[in-house]
Amino acid sequence: MHFKTFARNFILFILISGCQNQPTEDYKVSIIPIPNTIEITDTYFTLNSNTGFNSNNQFPVSTNFFNSFIKTGSGISLKEGEDIQFFKNDSLGAEAYNLQISKSNIRIEASTDNGAFYALQTLRQLLPTSFENSSFKDDEIKIKAVSIKDEPRFSYRGMHLDVGRHMYSVDFIKKYIDALAMLKMNTFHWHLTEDQGWRIEIKKYPKLQEVAAYRDQTLVGHYSDQPHQFDGKKYGGFYTQEEVKEIVAYAQDRFITIIPEIEMPGHSQAVLAAYPDLGCTGKQVEVAQKWGVFEEIYCTKDETFTFLENVMDEVLELFPSKYIHIGGDEAPKTRWKDCSQCQARIKTEDLKDEHELQNYFITRMEKYLNSKGRQIIGWDEILEGGLAPNATVMSWRGTNGGVEAAKAGHSVVMTPTSHCYFDYYQSENDDEPLAIGGFLPLEKVYNFNPIPEELTKKESKYVVGAQGNIWTEYMPTQDQVEYMAFPRIFAMSEVVWSNPQQKNYEDFASRVEYFHKRLEALKINYANHLYEIEGKMIIENEASLYELKTLSKNKAIRFTIDGTEPNLNSTIYNDKIPISSSLTLKSQVFDGDAKLGKTFTQNINYHKAIGAKITIDKSPHKAYSGSGVEGLINGISGSDSRYGDKEWLGFWGEDIEITIDLAEEIEINSIETRFHNGNGQWIYAPEEIGFSFMLSDGKTINDIKLIKNKTDLLVDFSYKMESTKVKRIDIVIKNYGEIPVGKQGAGNKAWTFIDEIIVN
Repeated sequence: MHFKTFARNFILFILISGCQNQPTEDYKVSIIPIPNTIEITDTYFTLNSNTGFNSNNQFPVSTNFFNSFIKTGSGISLKEGEDIQFFKNDSLGAEAYNLQISKSNIRIEASTDNGAFYALQTLRQLLPTSFENSSFKDDEIKIKAVSIKDEPRFSYRGMHLDVGRHMYSVDFIKKYIDALAMLKMNTFHWHLTEDQGWRIEIKKYPKLQEVAAYRDQTLVGHYSDQPHQFDGKKYGGFYTQEEVKEIVAYAQDRFITIIPEIEMPGHSQAVLAAYPDLGCTGKQVEVAQKWGVFEEIYCTKDETFTFLENVMDEVLELFPSKYIHIGGDEAPKTRWKDCSQCQARIKTEDLKDEHELQNYFITRMEKYLNSKGRQIIGWDEILEGGLAPNATVMSWRGTNGGVEAAKAGHSVVMTPTSHCYFDYYQSENDDEPLAIGGFLPLEKVYNFNPIPEELTKKESKYVVGAQGNIWTEYMPTQDQVEYMAFPRIFAMSEVVWSNPQQKNYEDFASRVEYFHKRLEALKINYANHLYEIEGKMIIENEASLYELKTLSKNKAIRFTIDGTEPNLNSTIYNDKIPISSSLTLKSQVFDGDAKLGKTFTQNINYHKAIGAKITIDKSPHKAYSGSGVEGLINGISGSDSRYGDKEWLGFWGEDIEITIDLAEEIEINSIETRFHNGNGQWIYAPEEIGFSFMLSDGKTINDIKLIKNKTDLLVDFSYKMESTKVKRIDIVIKNYGEIPVGKQGAGNKAWTFIDEIIVN
């Protein structure tokens, strides 16, 4: 059977309990990331203590891994023989492999040790999950016979981890690397320095360990909570150079390159706490105790570059990676504008302004690293003032930076916040652990395409890959890092490895569900939202209907519309639910008598604009388009904290005009809505709203209303009027404008996020 025959039914259930010495669990061919092609037969290869293994000494790292995995997982020691063989096939790409499993043998073909290693990660997923925790007890293993041909879509397949805000043990870093290797990721972006802590030993500068590595206390709760509160506990630490060497070697044995990030010129307050003379003012500052962007950045004097070059000399000794990440993001220019030395640098270097001064800073460091045989990679702010000649851009503020860099012939790694920031909420459940905000569910990650539509085929070749980012302001524990990473890391692995034509989200979700057993064996704390219900209001033939769905197969949804909890006596959902009044709908997935997942609750506010025609003169940003323009009058409000959910609409730096055509005269007396005001995420409520009401005689009533309470995270807005019959409502919302100095994202355009418009 060829892959295309069962692309939508990839999970193959093969009950093997009747076969002697088989694992007791149901056997499924369930591989993540999904291979390019796969054929499955009805036979098995039997692996036991008599199995012969011959690597021909072609792939030492891979064969050592395989021997160890089998021995540790089952106690079986493979002997010399021809049952399992590795062959060098130079016609395959550097990371490609062929894996053929028949009743009589296992054959692995690759051109490099890398490719052979990825073949083994696929083979590993064909073995019982009990191998992962050494609990397999049988004398032999039945491995499903398959034929797989596979290679990655992108050469850069990465995951990031911030250890500046919170730090994690060496053992956890290794566990994280193991997970990346299992999913055929090949890059670990290690974010080692921040305003809140310096995490790598630099022997020439001991105060980095003594001062910069520790903060006096840490913010409690969310940054948006006012007033700020702190725990009063000293926090910090750093990785010694010996620990770094150990981790780098560990990653190399799994074909993972570690790219270290040393932030500059911004995100450097911890350094300036240790060495104030490297700043513009020379004044003593503290290691940052809360999150955000700070004005303290490196001065552009020669002493700063001497310091950074000395730091880089030690970093280069520890990390053999081609790339060194130099940050470059969120660098406020306030200090530079007021600094006589920086202004003198602008004049002597014939620079236009502080943005070109940043380019000078980045280019100077690039030249130094180039002289050492390395290349720089930086966040997309390094485009400001001109791009350093050989730089690779990591595009995070959307994809525009990546498009600009690719069109200029620079390599690009796509990692936009909208699809790749795993510190965002992944569920709308109220009991999710505290997160920075946003909303990035599993399906949205899975549907990410790193190649923007704006690029030609030639330009798209500069997009070398993508990565998921884990920023850890709100992840104080290793368990929470895992919870935020898994299963979204599975989706990212398929984004960067698999052929888009082979991808199917329902099939992927089924594979993720089966993978839970492996995660449990590996003691990885994962989020499980597969049994959640999704709801949507739709209009059909002028009737309002509510649709429920779940990815869970062969299970029932039961619901109520009176606010009570669903039980076995509740109505089974078979068709869309008519809605004609405000109500609270609750629904639950059932597998027989057992409840799965959490109760889905939807409050529906059946107001007078539901079913009306609505238009907006601008399209919402494609990353935050919610459920479309109609979602603004569907009776459903967005989440209080997850501004990226399917109800909020996001617009970046644009004024918008909304028109609600009621089709006939309707008497109204109020309009309500709300705006997100998460300034830490560059989101600002507008200052005012303009209204125009068209009456039946064609006349209009115009008004402007100022918005108050703009210190709140959510800004409620209510417009009251005398009862008036209107046919059309026009609403003008002016964007806040440029983010002011001293705020996160200063100098950038602000976002506007608007929720349900309630007309009564």
